[in-house]
Amino acid sequence: MKDDKKLHALLGPAGPEVGCDDCFELLDRYVEAELAGGDADALLPGVRAHLAGCPACREEHESLRALVAESF
Repeated sequence: MKDDKKLHALLGPAGPEVGCDDCFELLDRYVEAELAGGDADALLPGVRAHLAGCPACREEHESLRALVAESF
């Protein structure tokens, strides 16, 4: 792991914080915005930072994105 990633992991996100429960509730909208080419980060601030630091939510995001991408 690079030093900047270690530092980010220790300090956490600089912007709004989203917990796992909120992330799970927002994930479908986030993935739809990503796949539609929208600015998912502006629409749902804090989700990207949470995904970067939470392996469980990141895995859920990747699975949902792959599933939804099949139907786009």
